[in-house]
Amino acid sequence: MFGSPRFAVRALSLAIATASVGFSGIASASMGNIGTTYGVMPIDVATAQSLSMFNDQVSATYYNPAALTRDDRGELTTGILHAEQELRSANPNASGDVVSSSPSQHVLVGMKTNLGSLTRFGHPIYLGFIAGVEKYGKEMLAFDSQTSNSGQFLQYGKEPLFLNLGGATPIWRGISVGVSARITLDATANLDAVSTLGGETSRERLAVNAEPQVKTIIGTTVDLGSTFCPESNCFLQGWETAFTYRTKSSASTAVDSNIIVSQTIPDPGLSLVVSTIDSFQPETFGVGAQYKGDGWRVGGSVEQQNWSELSDEFKGDTIKDQSTIPASSRIQFDDTIIPRLGAEYDLNKNFSVRGGVAYEESPLKTTRNPEINYLDTDKIVVGLGISATYDRTRLLAYPVRLDLGYQYQKLQERDFTLVDFDGNETAATADGDVHVISGSVTLKF
Repeated sequence: MFGSPRFAVRALSLAIATASVGFSGIASASMGNIGTTYGVMPIDVATAQSLSMFNDQVSATYYNPAALTRDDRGELTTGILHAEQELRSANPNASGDVVSSSPSQHVLVGMKTNLGSLTRFGHPIYLGFIAGVEKYGKEMLAFDSQTSNSGQFLQYGKEPLFLNLGGATPIWRGISVGVSARITLDATANLDAVSTLGGETSRERLAVNAEPQVKTIIGTTVDLGSTFCPESNCFLQGWETAFTYRTKSSASTAVDSNIIVSQTIPDPGLSLVVSTIDSFQPETFGVGAQYKGDGWRVGGSVEQQNWSELSDEFKGDTIKDQSTIPASSRIQFDDTIIPRLGAEYDLNKNFSVRGGVAYEESPLKTTRNPEINYLDTDKIVVGLGISATYDRTRLLAYPVRLDLGYQYQKLQERDFTLVDFDGNETAATADGDVHVISGSVTLKF
């Protein structure tokens, strides 16, 4: 009595397409963000995020807000990030093996300042924020959630709005703490319409609402020399440690539609509900250490990312819902450990070089994921970068800093079984190459 299945699909498509106008154009997004997938600023890109917990730039609001205290000057930073991807899935039934080659292109802006002068205590309180917008600032809410017959990569594509706001303060000799907020959007849409069998609608009524979701990031840094032997030299001089915690976050959208079809589906109509998530970032624990010498430093970090929680998130996702699939065949994720190692060397007072390497294990546990057909592989990440400081400024009080970073990601080969909507299976081998280049200009004040 509810009409043909063909119309139900058409009505659902109408609801989703109409709601999408309120959010953004359809874009290939990913279960990640620039902070976890590539690195926010050039120094993060160049060191494969190995030294990010100790960087004093505004990207600290994401990696370790306590590091905002490392430089007492204010900062204004602008930059761009461009990532070229060639993600492949070789299978005999495909016309080509490139699944995704859409670039990610971000414009970045950030600022840091000391608010301590607002109080009578004179104690430094640093506030920082950073924002990144896709397609060089033209596409703020990249979002896509879909099933696939040919396979889709889990962590690559256009990235959603990247927005972080945080603060930090030193609390006791060599120890600083900081907290920041990772801001994402949850969007909802309600659609009521009357339609003919031909799909022509009238009396449409659409309400779209987007609410910010705030997720916490906590960090601390400890200068061991200043903490344990502040008045004398000891073997701890030059050593620093850092600890961070990021709660899980995601972007989501929900569409609730009610369609009345003339002479076919009377009032109250056909009700269709779609709820889906995108751009998931797992709960993350991180610990890092570095040793800083005269004009050089070396360090590393280890992160635990709790991706297993994504399996539970998918239970409420109507697009990726696998409730009709046997439990043994449903998509599953593992928690992962990511080691990173990097170094930086000052060539002279104006130029410094840096590099880093990381090994990122895939969180995707299952290699047969019916209908969704996610692809993800282990990857080796290598980065290189350079900084130049121009100190002959005639108008500015402090030198201008220019940063460039390059990163290469090699996705290792991994075999998958693709299952289409009719249950047909196809063997596929996923791999890929990713090239990232990032640049920024930093002004101090």
